[in-house]
Amino acid sequence: MATGRTHRPATRSRGIPEATVARLPLYLRALTALSERSVPTVSSEELAAAAGVNSAKLRKDFSYLGSYGTRGVGYDVEYLVYQISRELGLTQDWPVVIVGIGNLGAALAGYGGFASRGFRVAALIDADPAMTGKPVAGIPVQHSDDLEKIISEDGVSIGVIATPAGVAQQVCDRLVAAGVTSILNFAPTVLSVPDGVDVRKVDLSIELQILAFHEQRKAGEDASAEEGPDAGADTSAVAPPAPRGATGGTGRKGPDGDVPAVMPA
Repeated sequence: MATGRTHRPATRSRGIPEATVARLPLYLRALTALSERSVPTVSSEELAAAAGVNSAKLRKDFSYLGSYGTRGVGYDVEYLVYQISRELGLTQDWPVVIVGIGNLGAALAGYGGFASRGFRVAALIDADPAMTGKPVAGIPVQHSDDLEKIISEDGVSIGVIATPAGVAQQVCDRLVAAGVTSILNFAPTVLSVPDGVDVRKVDLSIELQILAFHEQRKAGEDASAEEGPDAGADTSAVAPPAPRGATGGTGRKGPDGDVPAVMPA
């Protein structure tokens, strides 16, 4: 079976836009669910709804793959599964190393979706000597001193970083120097990589903060609705409260003076 070090997906050379590439896994997930239910064909509208995208956008995306469906019939599910899998490189064997076997790293090691989607966890790596040899999800943890040797021997081109933020860049540099060209970063920090190395960042705290923003906005809309039509009445006669940190106020003091009410991001 081909390994990730000797074969690369053809999406870039075929000129498929990055936005389309980002949606291909959504289509593949929806198509795989249809395939498991033995559904032979699907319309663009049905597949778009299952993937959570616009049907016109889906048809445009599939046109980059050379797949246009059949009028009145739709798309062949099994063929699309193969076609998208091929474009994403999932018909190959992609050995992956996971660096940082704490709670998150151990959870990733046990994730069953890797193998079913063409990814093989080649090694689990941690800097803690106490972890060396300890089996996690059936795979013995190896010490980080052997990182370069492992990458070379297993032909690894994809690395997963699940370390604390403080050491993530150091780990990234070692992965890149050893030949890794794609990195999935779970550490809460931005990594600096040279040209030719792709990084995808997964930050769960950021996603939760975005959800918190939407929850706060919905709560504000609900409160406005409950206040009724007088909610927008003129209140200019009532002086607004002084912001925290204003001169003479009770705001907290910082090293540069008063702390503003809303801290910049």
